[in-house]
Amino acid sequence: MQFSPFTRLLAASLVAAGLVIAPGTAHARGAPGTVVEGPIPGAPPGDPSSPDVDDTYPWMATNADLASLGYVEQEFFVSGEASAYSPTGERLATGVPYKTRVVVRKPARPHRYNGTVIAEWQNVTAGYDLDALWSTDQITRDGYAWAGISAQRVGVEHLTGWSPARYGDLDVTGGGRFTEDELSYDIYAQVAKTLRTSSPLGGLRTGTVLAAGASQSAFRMTTYYDAVLPQSEKVFDGYAFIVGPAPARRGPEPVFHVLSETDVRSPVRPPDTETYRRWEVAGSAHSGWHGQEYRRPILTRDLGEAPTYRCDAPPFSRVPLHHVIATSYDHLVRWTKGRTPPSAPPLQFNPDGSKARDALGLAKGGIRLSQVEAPTALNTGDNSGETFCFLFGTHAPFDRAQLDALYRSHGRYVAAVVRSDARNLRQGYLLPADARQNRTDALRSGIGRD
Repeated sequence: MQFSPFTRLLAASLVAAGLVIAPGTAHARGAPGTVVEGPIPGAPPGDPSSPDVDDTYPWMATNADLASLGYVEQEFFVSGEASAYSPTGERLATGVPYKTRVVVRKPARPHRYNGTVIAEWQNVTAGYDLDALWSTDQITRDGYAWAGISAQRVGVEHLTGWSPARYGDLDVTGGGRFTEDELSYDIYAQVAKTLRTSSPLGGLRTGTVLAAGASQSAFRMTTYYDAVLPQSEKVFDGYAFIVGPAPARRGPEPVFHVLSETDVRSPVRPPDTETYRRWEVAGSAHSGWHGQEYRRPILTRDLGEAPTYRCDAPPFSRVPLHHVIATSYDHLVRWTKGRTPPSAPPLQFNPDGSKARDALGLAKGGIRLSQVEAPTALNTGDNSGETFCFLFGTHAPFDRAQLDALYRSHGRYVAAVVRSDARNLRQGYLLPADARQNRTDALRSGIGRD
């Protein structure tokens, strides 16, 4: 690679200032005590086992056409020294070295950025990093930056095996001293802090950093919030706990807790407070169709094949939980500025402890999106069968006779969708752009047509 005289002069100046430029890769001080390296060079998705890092690419690099949306994807390595904590918050060690990665998807131009970065704790339930909360349309449309942080041993060890050239020197165990993710809490916070202060966002001015985690990651975040945060520095302005537990402690930072129908297993719930909101979404699944469809081609590319499942009922609810999650981010940002979000009705339960359902089998209560209020299929949060089937919910389309009984014309169906979405807009559970897309989908459908 050839460098211009200007580039060589710039590199020499940065070296003199205590920074380093390597071919295609910058090293810079991030948050105190951390070093940020990147963006890491790479090639279009191909062979991850290549011995040349320039021929590799980030694990689960998005297949979305980000350029057309005014976005870019970049990967960085972050290293430093972290403290180790037990699940009860006992500090076990300090100054433990680590090196991990963060994948950033951000607006290419500052004027597109809304000033908020969603810092997702990557989920590792499947044995590898999963950006469970990335939703291309909602995040890019609304101008967020998204950062996927690798904090746990399972995910990082998979990376080092998947592409040794790219990830071989990553380690979040302190050289094997801490293999139960004792370092994960401080690593997550330190990497997130770099998003506010240094190079991963490339000069974008960040006013709000939201912590976000889904399922197993939400569980890890509860330990961070309940046990680690009270004895450490504040990093995040607000927290989104999605399809998993939420903290028991009620601190000054706002907490949004969004649950699918799958995740609500008891009528006993904590009450909403000045800093806590819990929303339950009827008909939705812990891991529904939207996320599965996005990840399937990417996992096929990166693993050779995507997982398949044999469930007892047709899997993957199509109730768009991601619409409600996007709305929760919008409220959470406003909440950090003093505007309290609405509460939402809970799902209903029968006296025997089972979920209450209507004549169609749809859950009663909760946030009721138009896919439930103007249904064309039975969508639930329940299923059974092998491995993860219990998390997928069900999707069983209604037959023609049932659809004709529900909607005597196409216009009646479209009107039912619009009425439902208008109600959810007024109540604060849906964003206008998603309501418009629902209406477009309804208009293009064949429901109610001869």
